[in-house]
Amino acid sequence: MPQVSEIRLARYIAMSGYCSRRQASRHIDAGEVMFNGRIAEHIDHVQVGDLVQLAGQTLTLKAAFSYWLFNKPVGVDCNLRAHHSASLLHLLPLDAGRIYPVGRLDKDSHGLLLLTDDGELCQRLIHPDFYHPKTYHVQVERAFDETFLRAMAMGVQLREGLTRTCQIRRIAPDQFEIVLTQGLNRQIRKMAQMLGYKVIDLQRVALANLTLDGLALGAWRQLSASEVEALQLSLTRD
Repeated sequence: MPQVSEIRLARYIAMSGYCSRRQASRHIDAGEVMFNGRIAEHIDHVQVGDLVQLAGQTLTLKAAFSYWLFNKPVGVDCNLRAHHSASLLHLLPLDAGRIYPVGRLDKDSHGLLLLTDDGELCQRLIHPDFYHPKTYHVQVERAFDETFLRAMAMGVQLREGLTRTCQIRRIAPDQFEIVLTQGLNRQIRKMAQMLGYKVIDLQRVALANLTLDGLALGAWRQLSASEVEALQLSLTRD
């Protein structure tokens, strides 16, 4: 195991590749993590020689991580539940290992999905404090005017609060491109609905510096070393 010094428990679990840091915190909350033979607490810090176990598995730090892009079709659910016939789990490449999606696309949406076992990278990409851009192409059921675009850009009041300001541009009478830096549940659909429009198609086309770049619908590919390096560099600059 690589040398570690006082790594906070949730971060250690993420660095092991088991899950994201957010999911690790949920496992700790549920009492599912064992630390040196006892139920772990959030305040625990891992040092060399400590034993961390989750679901009967002893966790160690990974030396290398796996990064995959998937062009998700409509109808695929981003959960990883084996008993769910529409689960993304049934479509994972055989050689992908234990990877999980960075953020989600709802079942009715399609497009770019990043999957990895790098919990630290996942944390930086999905945590709202880091403001990483996600770009979507959206079609609504009828043409809209400039008032709609301005309202979307300035922020829409949802039950969860006022959405962040965002970049938006028209690409057709009834279609627009929007760049978000937050990821509320079904955010774009809710924003449009509050302004009197119904989303009928939603595609994610980019996440940070990653794009679909010719990846066919339903297809997978691994990120190249240069793509991973560029992504990590972009996260470091933020």
